[in-house]
Amino acid sequence: MEIASLPFVDEHVTVVAAEADDVWRALGEVVERSFSGSRAAGYARLVGSADRTASGPRPLAEGSAFPGFRVAAALPGQELVLEGRHRFSTYALVFRLDHAGPGRTMLRAETRAVFPGLAGGVYRRLVIGTGGHAGGLRRLLSAVRRRSEQTGPETGAPDSGSQQE
Repeated sequence: MEIASLPFVDEHVTVVAAEADDVWRALGEVVERSFSGSRAAGYARLVGSADRTASGPRPLAEGSAFPGFRVAAALPGQELVLEGRHRFSTYALVFRLDHAGPGRTMLRAETRAVFPGLAGGVYRRLVIGTGGHAGGLRRLLSAVRRRSEQTGPETGAPDSGSQQE
């Protein structure tokens, strides 16, 4: 899959009061926990995801998979690229970590996806149009921030919220 060719959906950003290595470790743990449960597996089966079970190397690395996603790239401390497809969409979720000052890391989550056909359009309205996708990503980023800051400096960096284009 050529991720850059997928249409941009949205981007969500938070600043974490921790170094990139701590954020990377927390990101892997939170993503794994969020997408590997029985609910995620059931949803992956329901929509016909290509990846329906956890497999591959751990901690997450290129070739790792869990329900709904496969790791396309993993550059520790920099970028985690997840891709997936099911009967209603082909999609990618790209997490980027950038230095945001001493002891601070900006964590961005960019979504790209295509929703082909009438069924894809309905699915997009249900998932993206209702705000469910955005809310889920904000919760995921908040969980990564909290987990990272437990091991990093306790400066209480505020969530910068989401930015949608």
